[in-house]
Amino acid sequence: MFGYRRGGAPLNVLALLGAMSFLLYVDRVNLSTAASAIQAELGFSNTELGVAFSAFAYSYAIFQVVGGWIADRIGARVTLLVCGIIWVVTTAGTGLVGSFAALFAVRFVLGIGEGATLPAAGRALSNWTPQGKRGFAQGVTHSCSRLGNALTPPLVAVLILTLSWRMSFAILGAVTAIWVVVWWVYFRDDPRTHRGVIAEDLAGLPDYRLAKQADAVPWGPLLRRMAPTMVVYFCYGWTGWLFFTWLPVFFKHGYGLDLKNSALFASGVFFAGVVGDTVGGVLSDRILRRTGDVEAARRRVITASFLGAMVFLVPVLFTRDLLWIGLSLSGAFFMLELTIGPIWAVPMDIAPRYAGTASGLMNAGSAVAGIVSPIVFGIVIDATGNWTLPFAGSIGLLAFGALATRWIRPDRPVAETEAAPVGVPAR
Repeated sequence: MFGYRRGGAPLNVLALLGAMSFLLYVDRVNLSTAASAIQAELGFSNTELGVAFSAFAYSYAIFQVVGGWIADRIGARVTLLVCGIIWVVTTAGTGLVGSFAALFAVRFVLGIGEGATLPAAGRALSNWTPQGKRGFAQGVTHSCSRLGNALTPPLVAVLILTLSWRMSFAILGAVTAIWVVVWWVYFRDDPRTHRGVIAEDLAGLPDYRLAKQADAVPWGPLLRRMAPTMVVYFCYGWTGWLFFTWLPVFFKHGYGLDLKNSALFASGVFFAGVVGDTVGGVLSDRILRRTGDVEAARRRVITASFLGAMVFLVPVLFTRDLLWIGLSLSGAFFMLELTIGPIWAVPMDIAPRYAGTASGLMNAGSAVAGIVSPIVFGIVIDATGNWTLPFAGSIGLLAFGALATRWIRPDRPVAETEAAPVGVPAR
């Protein structure tokens, strides 16, 4: 399977991280599916709902870098254990909220746990994945997250209709707890210490080494190399967060669908992203194998992704036909998700020794978009009643993001001389 030994530890670790990504987005997107029921019971306006959606992103943005820095020092195993415990408590706790303040608070704490997760997962993949498989590994794990996006709306809708929106959060929290236990028992930070690893699995893997307290993160060089990727990922995140937070509500209120049908339409759009994530990673790795040019392998796919998503969003502004809206949003989300595999490989290319920190810096760009984008969507809807108008801003940012990809340089890694602390020779 794309160079992975069947039943081998590297493939099992990839599957475990894929399951993590799946649950990560189930626990993240469940609120958007339950939003209508919560809104009806607690009396929130669209603007208040947008602010509640964005609460997650405030702490999520901060803990991107903090979590990546921690994972580089103590390893992904412990970092993701703590993160998982936070997901469990806050997901179950969402079912207990009775006010706007309580909902804001529990989503804010969830952002702490999830903020550190993807950088820590990036650190884990950096240890377990050779460069030629990084696009695929990132693409397939993130495709699992989009599978979570796709299955969550109908799953939560069924739980709400058969039980209640409060019970749906309790059940999802319990399922997440199972993953936390399996992760702690099976995963090891250094592949060489895992009982299931054989010599064949270690071919092409980098040397394992945590960043010690004495190792100074090369913040200046790292920020300079990652800044263009952060900008591009902000442009991705603006549209991505509109899909993740508002899509079920968009179909329910914008087109008058009931809970079941709005969930099915949202699910269809998210399934397109499942395919897009994997395809983008495979394309990136294939270009790298054929050309040996890591810059082309990452940038070409990202640029094509942004331009394609922009084209598919244009019809959304000019049609009210539900079928065409669904097809256009599906095409846009497929193209948008082609970005994920190559762009998440960039931090590992630029700074393998600080992959967690670099991944956190990059994902902070998307997290900042996640603070602003859902609020703007809610404000625009309350002010105009037009449910498609917010996508105009997405088109503009996608065009800018496509242009900004020219400054992404994964072929210029942070040198060991830049990463070494002052007075300590590079090793």
